Amino acid sequence: MMNDEKPRLRRSEVPEYMLRKHGIPVALATLAKMATVGGGPAMQHAGRIPLYHVNDLDAWAAERLSKPVRSTSERAA
Repeated sequence: MMNDEKPRLRRSEVPEYMLRKHGIPVALATLAKMATVGGGPAMQHAGRIPLYHVNDLDAWAAERLSKPVRSTSERAA
């Protein structure tokens, strides 16, 4: 299990963090593609290694979630 005290995670650790902390599944390949084309969480590089700050991952999760709705018709509105 990863240490909850780590401020930055390697890309391979992000899917587990997103699922455990936010209940949002995200594939490692999806993160890699988003790192190229955009739309993913903010990252920093330590040399060639992309690192994701947990605060940036939390913000990205909040952006991906809709507001609470009681029906599918509310979501479309």
